[in-house]
Amino acid sequence: MPPASPETEIRTQVAALVAEHGLVLEQARLRRRGRETSVELTLDLADGPGALDSDRLGDVSREISRLMDEIDVVPGAYTLEIGTPGAVRELTTPRLFRRATGRLVAFDLRTAEGTERLLARIVDADDDAVTVRTDDDDAERRLAYDDVTHAVVELKLR
Repeated sequence: MPPASPETEIRTQVAALVAEHGLVLEQARLRRRGRETSVELTLDLADGPGALDSDRLGDVSREISRLMDEIDVVPGAYTLEIGTPGAVRELTTPRLFRRATGRLVAFDLRTAEGTERLLARIVDADDDAVTVRTDDDDAERRLAYDDVTHAVVELKLR
């Protein structure tokens, strides 16, 4: 069996390390631009609402840097870039919907009549559906993931 690619090895090793800290590796990408190489890693909380604070990110980043030196799968010099997915992103999995609990989300929904646009706050999310409430109505509505064609967190700037 051929050896794993550097990107696969990084993904495997870093995912195991960050899992020990209650985090998940959302993305690992090895990019080469001319002579420059960068390893780009995106980390997030494993589940539920909240934010990955900068102190925790810094601590885990130092451990990842040491791990990268140990596994030494990227030839030559490279830049290690570690970040979070940011506040605005498309919600595509139950975990991401749970991470957005309490947040305002713009939904595109498949309906019998076509498409419905809905702006609502996530109340809860399980493996089958997301429960939402609009800011102008106190009634909750359960949306099956199969009916959600697009969902993205909305930022409200005051």
